[in-house]
Amino acid sequence: MALSAFDDKAATPRSKDLKEALGRSSSLWDQLRDHLASEYQPLAEQWMFSGAKWGWSLQLKQKKRTILYMTPCKKHFLAGFVLGEKAVKAAHESNLPDPLLAQIDSARKYAEGRGVRIEVRTKKDLESTKKLAAIKMAN
Repeated sequence: MALSAFDDKAATPRSKDLKEALGRSSSLWDQLRDHLASEYQPLAEQWMFSGAKWGWSLQLKQKKRTILYMTPCKKHFLAGFVLGEKAVKAAHESNLPDPLLAQIDSARKYAEGRGVRIEVRTKKDLESTKKLAAIKMAN
């Protein structure tokens, strides 16, 4: 089974199916998209299929810079970031929750940065995701 709730390469997720899969977290999905669209104009959105293991994710970019990937799951979603070392340092200087900082620290380092996925299930998770997006874009 794929990480995403949507694993059929031939079928890009539709709005109706997305709302059904996300359930109550659908409003958090919409709030994050709206927030990023207002903060990082122009914002481009593109559905990406990353293979049978991962499924579909929505990539959000400002010009050529990827802000994050939103991966719909059953009743929640994942916000995926690639953070450079400047952003990691800035995250530690912020008021992000300690468990999120530990997750960032334990993420494997790659040439392009550390890959981190945040489970978004609550308003608190949404706020942490918004803060991390701001940190990434500032660094």
